[in-house]
This record gives sequence, C-alpha cells and structure tokens, in this order.
Amino acid sequence: MNATQTSRDTSWYPHHRSPRQFIPLQQIKVAASPGEWHSLGADPLFALEGQLPLPGWNMLELDEESSVSGVVATLTLESSRRQVTFDFPVRQGKVTKRLVFVPFGVKRVTFVPMNAAGTFTLRHFQFVWLTPMFAHNRLLQRLANMHQHYRDLPLAEVKQSLQQQASKQSRKWQSIALEDYDSTFISMSTRRHYQQWIRQIEQRRAPSDHDVAIRTNVHAFESSVLLVCPHCSATNECLDDFKHKLAISLASLAEQALAPRRVLLLITPGRHKELSDWLKQWQRELSVLVVRETEALSVAAQRLEALSYCENTWVWFLRLGDRLAENALFYAACIAHDNPQAQMLIADEDSLDEHGIRHSPVFKPEYNPDLLLSMPYMGRAVCYQHAFVPRLAVESCAGQVNNANWLDYAQTLSVTRRRDFMATKLAHIPHIAYHGVPEQVSTSFVSLVQQHLNQLDTSAQVRDGLLSGTQRVRWPMPSPEPLVSLLVPTRNGVDILRPCVDAILDRTDYSHFELIILDNQSTCTETLAYLHDVEGRDSRVKVLHWDHPFNYSSINNFGAAQARGSIIGLINNDVEPIEGTWLTEMVEQVSRPEIGCVGAKLYYPNDTVQHGGVILGLGGLAGHAHRFFQRDEDGYMGRLKVTQNLSAVTAACLLLRKSVFDEVNGLNEADLAVAYNDVDLCIKVREAGYRNLWTPYAALYHHESISRGADDTPEKRARWLSEYAYMRKAWGELLDSDPAYNPNLTLVHEDFSLR
Repeated sequence: MNATQTSRDTSWYPHHRSPRQFIPLQQIKVAASPGEWHSLGADPLFALEGQLPLPGWNMLELDEESSVSGVVATLTLESSRRQVTFDFPVRQGKVTKRLVFVPFGVKRVTFVPMNAAGTFTLRHFQFVWLTPMFAHNRLLQRLANMHQHYRDLPLAEVKQSLQQQASKQSRKWQSIALEDYDSTFISMSTRRHYQQWIRQIEQRRAPSDHDVAIRTNVHAFESSVLLVCPHCSATNECLDDFKHKLAISLASLAEQALAPRRVLLLITPGRHKELSDWLKQWQRELSVLVVRETEALSVAAQRLEALSYCENTWVWFLRLGDRLAENALFYAACIAHDNPQAQMLIADEDSLDEHGIRHSPVFKPEYNPDLLLSMPYMGRAVCYQHAFVPRLAVESCAGQVNNANWLDYAQTLSVTRRRDFMATKLAHIPHIAYHGVPEQVSTSFVSLVQQHLNQLDTSAQVRDGLLSGTQRVRWPMPSPEPLVSLLVPTRNGVDILRPCVDAILDRTDYSHFELIILDNQSTCTETLAYLHDVEGRDSRVKVLHWDHPFNYSSINNFGAAQARGSIIGLINNDVEPIEGTWLTEMVEQVSRPEIGCVGAKLYYPNDTVQHGGVILGLGGLAGHAHRFFQRDEDGYMGRLKVTQNLSAVTAACLLLRKSVFDEVNGLNEADLAVAYNDVDLCIKVREAGYRNLWTPYAALYHHESISRGADDTPEKRARWLSEYAYMRKAWGELLDSDPAYNPNLTLVHEDFSLR
C-alpha cells in the first residue's frame, strides 16, 4: 500500500510524516475492493516502512473504516534500547488523534489495525511532530476533560497536581501525565477483555478483610441473610452431575466475605437419601436447612414452599449450578445500609461457560421501567426483602411453572404493579454479584408482559421485539390524534434543507402535523425561493423568520411559542426519515403522561449509528450511545434494538408535549445558545418527574452538524467552553452518575466498554 492511499500529500509539510508502505506480516491479506484489507484473526500486523516519525512528541492521526465496532488498534515503536506500545480505539467515520512520545533511535514501527477478524480500510495515517509546549497543553486538556482524577480542574491545577505527584515519586511530571493520558484511550471490550478487567480492575476494587470487618461491626450487616432454593427435585439427573452443580453453588456461599445465616435447600426424599452423608459435611461449613419435599414440586411451587421456611430479612434465589460472587453479600449489605428504603436490590451479573470461566458481563442500569417492559434486564441477580418477595400463585404462571427465567421476570414485573411501589424501593448493586449458567432454550415473554400491562389496565399491545426474548410495546394513540408541531431551524443551505423537508412531507404516515421552518436570516436566493415554494404548495408548512444572531435555544423557543400543536418536535434541518412510521411511534410514546422527551435512532449516511440515545458523563459531559456501531449490530445488552429510558436524547429529532416544554421553561437561551441545550432540556424534564425515552422504532438519517459547521474558531471555542462550564456547574453530579448507564462502563468512549 502506498502512503498516498491513506494520507494527503505531505511533501510540503516536513513535520508531517506518513509511512510509504504497509507491509503485511501476519493475519492480513488484500481484499477485493481497492484499499481494503482482510484481518484474519485477533492479531493482524503491519510493518511500516518509509518516513518513520521524528523523535519527540507526535500527534498520530488515524482514520480507519472497520467492519467490526469496538476494536482497538496498536502502534509499537522499537529501538535498540526499548519498545513502547500505544493502544487507541478505532472510530468509524472519525479521525482518531492521540499523542505519542517517540524515543530516539526508533528502527522499526509495527501496527495492529484491529484486534478482531474483519475487513478494514486505512483512509489516513500520519505522524505530526509537535513542540513540547503544544503537546503539554494537549496532555493537560485531555486530562481535564476525560480523566476522573482531573475532571473539571483548570489546566494550571492539573499541572500542579501532576508536579506534586512527580515530586513524591522522583519522576518527571510529563511521564505521569502521559501514563494518565494513555489510560483515557484504553478501551476494554466486554467481549474481548473481560478476563483482563477481572484481573486488573475487579480484583483491585475488591474489599479487604479490614473493610468487611469494619462495615460489618459498625452497621450490623451480619443480619443480612441468604436463602438458596436451587430447585433440585429432578430425579432423572445423574447423581454425580447433580452433586457437582450443588457443590458449586454451596461453595460460593461458604466463600462469602460476609457469611449467610441460613441456606435453605429443597430436595426430594429420594435425592436426600442419596446425599444425606454428603450434605452433613456441608452443614459443618454452612447453616444448611434441608427441606424434603413431600412430592416433586414445580419450580414455582418450590419457591412458594421455600419462602414459608424463610425467617430472614433478605432473600436470594440461587439456581442449581449458579454461583454468588465472593463479595456478593457484602456488597448487598452495604447497598442496603446506604439505601434503607430499598426493598429490592438489583446486582450486575455474568455467565459461566462449561469450564466455569466467566464471560458476558451484564452491567445493568438502575431501575429502567421501559427497558424492563422490553426485556428481562434485571436477570437473576435480584435480592428481595422477605416481606417484599412476590409470591406468585402457581395457577397464574400460565404453563411456565418450571421456567425459572419466566418466573424471575414475572416476579420483577409483579413488584412494579404494587400500589405502594416507588422507584426508590429498588437499589442497584454496581458489582458483579452473580455468576449464572446460561439457559439453552429461548423464551418468549410477550404473553407475560401483555398480562402485566392488562393488570395495569392499559390498552397497550405487546408483540415480539427486534431480538429474541425482547418485546415491543405499542401504546394506544390518543383520540383525537394530537397535532404535532415540527420545528426546523435553518439558514441558507437549501441543499440540506430540501431533502429534509421533502422527506418529512413525503415519508411520514402520521399526517396530523404542521412543519414550521424557522428561517434564521437566510440570504441565499435559492433557499428563499424554496421556502416560498414549499409553503405555498403544502398547507402543513409554515415559514417564520427569526431576524437575530444564531441562538438555537432562542430560535426554538420562538417557534414553540408560535406552534399550534400540543406536541413539539425539535427537528434538525439535516435529518431524513427512513420509513413512514417514525412519527407515529414517537407520538404514541410521548402521549403517555409519564413520558417527557422521546428520541429516535439516527444513522449517519454510511449506515453507522449516530445516535442511540445520550449517556451523561461521556467525554466529560455527554455523548451518544453506540456511536459508529454498524446498523445491524445489537449493541450492548441488545440496547440498540429495544425501547428504554435514557437521561437524555438529542434534539436532532426530539418530541415532547408542549405542556412539559412550557413547564420547564423551554430551552436555555442565556447560557446555552448552541451546544448542550438539548441535554439541559432533558435533564430539566427528568428532574420535573418525567421519564425520557429512546426508541429504535423511529429511524432517520442525520447529516450531523453539516449546516452549522465545526467549532474551529477562537470565538466558537470560547463559546463552547462557556457552555461546557455552565453544564458542569449546573448538573455536574448528575453528569457523573447517569442512572441509565453503569459505573463500571467507560466515560471516555461511546461503545459501552469497561471502565
């Protein structure tokens, strides 16, 4: 491959250096398409030849297109004295830039383009030599934006902190800064790096014996208890296999940092006779109460009977062969103490393969009602106060009396139907507390969720979702259908505006809307002619003129004041609906009285995801979930294909009721003229008691920020910094603890990788 295939001509820029050739060394072959390569495994390797980077600080620029999301590239610099490596995530459609310090005497440079099998194209690859002063400023700026220890500190204070650390360690502050800087580029995939995360992160965070002793003694956490009901009445199971599974479960309880008071085991008389002596050995280590069933009961009946023997405060259901994590009871006790109102604890969990190796971690959000209707995301790792445990009647289990997954889901849904239920009665344990053996048989939960919604006296209809084991809930459309006012700010740019407006008018099945184009001082004659034409030929279109300097918040507040509809739609002038049902789905959702803002699934023109909802805290303030994922990918936990509650959604396509918009005083004109006003609006709506929602069933293309341009001038940069500072001051605590996310997941990347 020639350097000209991946970089611009740099012959006139002596500090810009690009390799002339990429020589495949292993697991790489040329693909059929020009410039495309095949990675044949997890360790494809190039050697770079020609124009190696200059010694000192360099900015590496990489633009790589990959068929796989969430991959990491690695650069290795080798000299006669040492070898240094740099990892950085690959982002679709985005140039990745990161600082590297190139030592003197580099003789060989190798490059791993991705750590997975797939195809890739190198569009741009370049080293740019930097002055030390410029490099140091970029170091400090990224630490202030991205690193949890320096976030929101002025650059001078970041440098002072680094200098203090350097003095104590007898090192250069630049070396410490580079290590911390490097850590912000680490992307640990839940699929590829989970074992590494367990070793490096989870084990380091584990409580010490001293921690357990102190919290136990001070807060009397020993009163927290455990009930095990592994549903082990099957007589046709091999005895050795049965003993092996039961031993795995019991051993996980014996190893708890905080010991349970009682383990309750239901077992058939015949199986108990076979295991009597073996169980007595376990009773020396654990307080095991063995209850012999009078008959072989269903799983549902077992749970009811087991609860009748339980005298303890807290209850877990542990399936045969599953394990509680070593510190599960300790973490549960701590969370229960810190949340005394909680009657139900939801923990993170993972799965066990046939060799007992952990995989597929599920790092859950806090209580997320619409996600719960879409999928049984609470899973198995749920701990109840005894008095709060749903006692499901066996006759109500609709033929699912032996389906533990169905029963777990039914129990959690039953809790949310209680008249006294409040979200505060649920607390999240942000630790892996449960290791489960995956079920091989998939289950449809459509009838269960339909039954649940019927008992809530709704008219919603449930059908299969986009993924197996998920559901789509269709909410009733109000009668009469509400008028929707779609607000589209614009200035010139008819080539952008025309396809947006024409697509909305032509590709929207929901017809009861008005489209208000908010013209902000357009001067282009073609644009003005189009505005006149479209307003004249379609009665749904109205053009309003805003003759003031650009202020996104002011323009939309002006439009909302003129809108006739009971529902407001904030729509960018660079979006295009993909299918006609987009607005129907959003109106059905936003018409629910408990729902505030509703957002859509947005794609870039190359069919990668632009917006899967907004996660607070990403990149220091807020970022788009699953950005650059491929269109057909499911996303983490399948969350790209299920309706769910999120703290915020983008105003590129956002609906909310006009009454809610007015209640929170609309968009913030004074402090957020351009950026983050949609995030601020969503947070205000959430703080007012409404749930924001994102749906994958409304899909549009988004040509992001084409019309406004980049923040590439000193004035725009200063404005952005001011808006960033306002958001951090106004919502800083919320921005660092998004309840729709999980504290074990990254705040640097949009890919739900591990923190």
